Amino acid sequence: MKVAIPDLISNSYFPVAAAVELGFFKAEGLDMTLELIFPVDKALEVLRDGGVDFVGGSAHSTAFAFPGWKGGKLLAAQAQNMYWFLILRKDLGAKKGDINAIKGLNIGAAPLVDLGLKQLLVESGIDIARDNVKIGPVPGAFLGENKNFGVAAAKALQAGLIDGFWANGMGAEVAVRGGYGSMVIDARRGDGPPKALHYTMSALITSDKLIKDNPAAAAAAVRALVKTHQALKADVKLATKVGRKLFPAAEAEIIADLIERDLPFYDASISPQFVAGMTEFQRNVGLLKGEVAYEDVVATQFSQYWKP
Repeated sequence: MKVAIPDLISNSYFPVAAAVELGFFKAEGLDMTLELIFPVDKALEVLRDGGVDFVGGSAHSTAFAFPGWKGGKLLAAQAQNMYWFLILRKDLGAKKGDINAIKGLNIGAAPLVDLGLKQLLVESGIDIARDNVKIGPVPGAFLGENKNFGVAAAKALQAGLIDGFWANGMGAEVAVRGGYGSMVIDARRGDGPPKALHYTMSALITSDKLIKDNPAAAAAAVRALVKTHQALKADVKLATKVGRKLFPAAEAEIIADLIERDLPFYDASISPQFVAGMTEFQRNVGLLKGEVAYEDVVATQFSQYWKP
């Protein structure tokens, strides 16, 4: 079986990568291979078309490949809350929480990920056109051997190609530790408007076809994810072990710090409150038309496995 993630050198989808590398999928009877397919829209299209069995990606993006939530479902959360950071050039002197500092700047963001920033700005009273905020691709982010959008964004920021970026915790950490980036918004921990927490989450996603054809595999995947959460909570140094297998040396040595910060959000459950917030966000940004039920979004038959 195959599970795809859209970023590799990252904390965003680390629970899925760790479940492969630490053997938790295998222990549940799943011979799982980890694949990098970026960006997330492509990963979900490959899932839809049967090229992979699962995606560890952004929950809201599912509706891109499965319009109206027909054919795809969320199985479990890798971690709670929207998980991206707004990083601006250090020399701008922006303070944490000061979203107005983004006015007039050129910000790098990945496809579908950028929707979270755009709606956050709307709900913060910033008009992207009026306030001259440019949000677009990061130069070179998906070229060659690059395996992580956030790290590529940090390099682009350091090179002066962009004024800031909206990306994952690894990219944010590299820029902040490097002394050329300032953290302005940490969405997961509530720096944005209240609704922003539930725009999306890092989730384990699969197709209705797999659920129908192989429900045992779906259940096993959820159990493996939850056991990975437990293992990392018990010994966060396991993150370094995984990082040394998958990441360049510098990022491998800091991944445990990022995972330790994320541990309070390691809860596989997907609440009706989250789904209501996410689907409202999807309607606001044009990913969804009309209402959908909680059961249209979440494979509730596997919710019994969300708790250890």
